[in-house]
Amino acid sequence: MAKPFTDSFSASALSLLALGLLAGSSTQAQNFPVTPQQRASAQHVAQSGVAVNDLRADAPHSHTVVPGDTLWDISRLFLKSPWRWPELWGMNLADIKNPHLIYPGQTLFLVKSDGRATLTTQVTAPGSVPTVKLSPRVRAESQANSALPTLQNHLIEPFLAEPLIVDEAALSGAPRIVSAQDSRVLLTRGDRAYARSASSSELIDNVNKAQRQFRVFRNATPLKDPVTAEVLGYEAQYIGKALLARSETTLETPGKDGKMRTEIVPATIDIVKAKEEMRAGDRLLPEPAPHIQSYVPHAPSQPVDARIVSVYGSAVVNAAQNQVVAINRGTADGIESGHVLAILQDGARVVDKTDPALPTIKLPDERNGLLMVFRTFDKLSYALVLDITNGVKIGDRLVNPL
Repeated sequence: MAKPFTDSFSASALSLLALGLLAGSSTQAQNFPVTPQQRASAQHVAQSGVAVNDLRADAPHSHTVVPGDTLWDISRLFLKSPWRWPELWGMNLADIKNPHLIYPGQTLFLVKSDGRATLTTQVTAPGSVPTVKLSPRVRAESQANSALPTLQNHLIEPFLAEPLIVDEAALSGAPRIVSAQDSRVLLTRGDRAYARSASSSELIDNVNKAQRQFRVFRNATPLKDPVTAEVLGYEAQYIGKALLARSETTLETPGKDGKMRTEIVPATIDIVKAKEEMRAGDRLLPEPAPHIQSYVPHAPSQPVDARIVSVYGSAVVNAAQNQVVAINRGTADGIESGHVLAILQDGARVVDKTDPALPTIKLPDERNGLLMVFRTFDKLSYALVLDITNGVKIGDRLVNPL
C-alpha cells in the first residue's frame, strides 16, 4: 500500500516548484485556477518539511534549473517518491494563491535540520547574512513560455490528439472518404478528396470554422484485456487532418425515363495534414475543441491492479522508457490523469532443482519502474513509461507505487 502522505516542504521556493506540476502541456497552463480537489489536498499537508528518510541518498545540496529540466526530473532528483511532490505546494497557501511554474536560472538549496528537510532559494544559517549575486540583465520577453513543464511535452502531445479509443460502431459509422480528385488512389497534404456520411448533417458547412475540421483515421484495432481477453475498445490509427470545403448535398436530375431522381453529391474535403498517405475508406471524425489538461502526478487513493494492453506505435511487445502504453483500466475503474503506477516484472517460472520432486515454482514479481497515466477513456488509458530497469512488455502488472 502507498505510504500516507503526511510530510511536506515548507519553503516558498519548493512550493513554487511543486506548483508547477499542476501545469499541463500548454504554455498557458500556468494560468489555470487551483481546483477545489487540489486545494483540499494541499490543506492536508503538514508544515514541518519532509523527513530526511524520504530523500534520495544521493540528493544534491543544490540544483540550478536549466533549460530542458522538467518538474518530474527535479522531484526525482530530491525525493524517493517523486509523485508525492505536487502535494507539497500547499504549505504556503497564504503566500501562493495560484500555482506557478519555475524557470531556468533559479537555484534550489536543500536544507536539513532535526531530521527534516526543506528546499529554499537561498541558504541562511542563524546569524548569517545571505549572499545575493547580482548581475546586469535585460528582459524583453515574457517568461510564460519558458516555464518548466511537468514532463517532456513532445513525448505526450501527439497522443493527446492522435490515437483514439472508440467503439467499433462509432468508427464504422463515421464519415468516410469515397473518392479523390483525378481518380487518385493515394492522398497527401494539398490534395482534394470527397467524403460521405451516414448522416448528411455530419458534413454540412457552417459558420464556425472549427467545426469544419476533421481528423482522419484508419482501422480499428481491438485492444484486449491480457487476463480476460475481453475487448475493451478499439484503437483508431490517426493519419492526418482534413478541412471541409463544400457540404454534402443531393441533386435532382432527370432520368432517361423523364422522371426526376435524387443523386448524392459527396462533401468536398482538402487534406491539410498527412502523417501517411490516405485512401478511400478512411474515416473522418470532427476535430475536438482544444483541451488543456492539468497533470498532477500522484498515487491512486484506491488499490489498483492493472495490466499493460499494448505498446503504441510499435511492432514489438516491449516498451522502453518514454514510450506510451495502453493499460486495461480507465475512468470506469477510477483511473485519472496523473495517476502514477508501479510496473511489476512477472516473476519467472523455474524448476526447483534442490527438490527431488523437481517442482515448478514461480519467482516473486519484482518492481521494474514507473508510468504515469495522461489520457483516460472508459475502460482503457494511455500512460507514459517514466523510468524502467528492464523492458516493459504486454501483460506486465501495474500496482500502486510504494
